[in-house]
Amino acid sequence: MDGLTKEQLNRHLKGDSEFDRHFTAQEGVGPIFVVQSCDKCHPGEGKGHPEISFQRFGKMQEDGTFSFLRERGGPQQQTRAIPGYEPEVVPDEATGVSRFLPPVIVGLGLLEAVDDTTIWNLAEAQKVANNDISGRPNLIAPEDFLAPVNSVEQLFRNAPQTRFQPNNNGKYLGRFGRKASIITLRHQTVTAFHEDMGLTTHLLPEDPQNKMVADDGAHDEVDDPEISTAIVSNIVLYLKTLRPPQRRHPDAPDVKAGELLFEEAGCASCHTPTLKTGKSSIAALDQKEFHPYTDLLLHDMGPELDDGYTEGRAKTSEWRTTPLWGLGLSTPFQGDQPYYLHDGRAQTLREAIEYHGGEAAASRTQFQALSDKKKEQLISFLESL
Repeated sequence: MDGLTKEQLNRHLKGDSEFDRHFTAQEGVGPIFVVQSCDKCHPGEGKGHPEISFQRFGKMQEDGTFSFLRERGGPQQQTRAIPGYEPEVVPDEATGVSRFLPPVIVGLGLLEAVDDTTIWNLAEAQKVANNDISGRPNLIAPEDFLAPVNSVEQLFRNAPQTRFQPNNNGKYLGRFGRKASIITLRHQTVTAFHEDMGLTTHLLPEDPQNKMVADDGAHDEVDDPEISTAIVSNIVLYLKTLRPPQRRHPDAPDVKAGELLFEEAGCASCHTPTLKTGKSSIAALDQKEFHPYTDLLLHDMGPELDDGYTEGRAKTSEWRTTPLWGLGLSTPFQGDQPYYLHDGRAQTLREAIEYHGGEAAASRTQFQALSDKKKEQLISFLESL
């Protein structure tokens, strides 16, 4: 981002270096893990490829509650292991299994700097509009964290606008991740180190274990924590200060026509074009208007996208509205073949729209009713983001 101080730029560059770093077993990877570097999932800070994805699982219980099956290694399957250890497998009792592609990671600092109140107000406005669109925040209790940290308060360090709200009944508003189960970028960073790479930090200081093989405290030979607090902080600052992608050809006639069709079809009800940040100690994030095309809320997408898996208070069919910025860059970042939706099941934008059921069903119907030319205009708009 423009406007960083010399110190912020220096820390950004340090975080960039650590983000690209390939960790080895001798540096603490494992004993079970998925990848060995951040940029393996997010090449060029863009969307990941289906070859590198994350499988999460759990079990819907008879009382209607969802279990992460932690005693069986849930919720995330670690598919690799260092020598002498066994990677995990999904247990037979899992009733819900979902595969997540790594998302675009630019502009995250702007999303984190949006006040909780703004997100609540978006939910209330949708409720008042009464047009079948009714998003809601995912409220996350500490016991719902993918990996329970040893200090919830530390997750809010340098993230003043993402703070506990008294009316959340002891829960925290999630805004990152496919199910909006991650509350801050620090939360995201330490969770990714632990669950994706098997690297410990001061907030998650114990190595992940294959619970289906043994629960005897097995760990690698590297002293914990394996990642220093300074490295975590630099990566968090790096993520905060990555600017969003610039629009391509926003004034082209087909793009402008497609933008109007996007709004007329009701797509902007969830993919909110414009948000504004609250106060921030980073000038580049302080009270800035930006255009992510998301409301950061959960929406019921119907049976088409129901994997039977969930996080927090989200239903298995509910997903956080994915920001659309950078959508048109999917093709070059994914090897000339784009993959859309949380698991990459759609290979064209038309196909992705066809999967939009539930609250998005009316918008899908309106898209289907468009002429071929108008459909192409709407797609041209999406590809410009």
